[in-house]
Amino acid sequence: MVQLRLVAAAVAAGLLPTVTSAIGLHEAALAAGLEYFGSATDNGELSDSAYLTQLDNTADFGQITPGNSQKWDSTEPSQGSFSFTNGDVIADLADSNGQYLRCHTLVWHNQLPSWVTSGSWTNATLTAALRNHITNVVTHYKGRCIHWDVVNEALNEDGTYRTNIFYTTIGESYIPIAFAAAAAADPDVKLYYNDYNLEYGGSKAAGAQRIVQLVQNAGVKIDGVGLQAHFEVGTVPSRSSLVSVLNGFIALGVEVAYTEADVRIQLPTSATTLAQQAVDFGNLVGSCVDTAPDCVGFTIWDWTDKYSWVPSTFSGYGAALPWDENYVKKPAYNGLLAGLGAATSSSASATATSTTLTTTTTTSSSATSTSTGTAAHWGQCGGNGWTGPTACASPWTCTVINAWYSQCL
Repeated sequence: MVQLRLVAAAVAAGLLPTVTSAIGLHEAALAAGLEYFGSATDNGELSDSAYLTQLDNTADFGQITPGNSQKWDSTEPSQGSFSFTNGDVIADLADSNGQYLRCHTLVWHNQLPSWVTSGSWTNATLTAALRNHITNVVTHYKGRCIHWDVVNEALNEDGTYRTNIFYTTIGESYIPIAFAAAAAADPDVKLYYNDYNLEYGGSKAAGAQRIVQLVQNAGVKIDGVGLQAHFEVGTVPSRSSLVSVLNGFIALGVEVAYTEADVRIQLPTSATTLAQQAVDFGNLVGSCVDTAPDCVGFTIWDWTDKYSWVPSTFSGYGAALPWDENYVKKPAYNGLLAGLGAATSSSASATATSTTLTTTTTTSSSATSTSTGTAAHWGQCGGNGWTGPTACASPWTCTVINAWYSQCL
């Protein structure tokens, strides 16, 4: 699979910061066979009119996820007393824009009110409280969500179960209990297990596969696995490795989605790190395209660095999203479009001769040049300095990704 690596000089020359495109991210996702490209959001930032204008842009965002307002501490702050005000604001926004709503999240070890974490529970009483919480929240949003993240981050890095109030009191059965309660409350919504660092495969991904099988063996519905895709720049696995991990879940009969994607950079940013971030985002979304329609969509964890969770959580890091703090598109935006197979263009006026771009390629059998001098599907077929084939094997068309890279799509 051909991989584009933008050289730092291109970004430094000002060719990419003000990127424009023929189509937006959601439109490109639909064209690539996905169901949506979306963004998380939160209530506080909705008062920012410039922010809201972009979030409402359905060319880029066909789906939104409430970052915090559907979690347990927001929806049931005291036992039996439910509040949906903040969650409803975001659900109503999605409705008004015609955007899908991913609902997040029902059972998580964080952001629990003290009555849950400090209660004197037995297996029976906590099970009842768990079912009651899920039943009320899912019933309230019945018919409005395309997905529910039912259980979130139940695993340690080695694939064992994380110690939390539900596991220590109920055992692993709290997971199928939660899925069963959600399915009963809304039989039509798709139900997901959601976690981070699954993208590397290994023990944690195996643990998530066991959770899928645990729920299935209990005779309970589970529809998908959400891979959060929180990364540090340069640590994203190769596109082919990501595809292998996604296929491991798909083989169990569930769909997959990237649910919280961002790629953080140690500050200050540089041309090199911004270019690598573009490659990383492209590989992530490209692996979803490669496994569509079983990979259904891609969500970034908010769309602008101004409201990213990263700086407050990872000291010295930031710049994790495709738009900067001033709402200007970064090279990552083009990286996403490239991964989605969409053509992009730059509004900068610099000519190709003013740059020192190079490309490095890694080829698979489907991306190599044919013996007739044409490039196969996914192969490179043009760009500044390209000396290889410029025609594509039928029925593929040589599509301009940017000034330095064209691909047979």
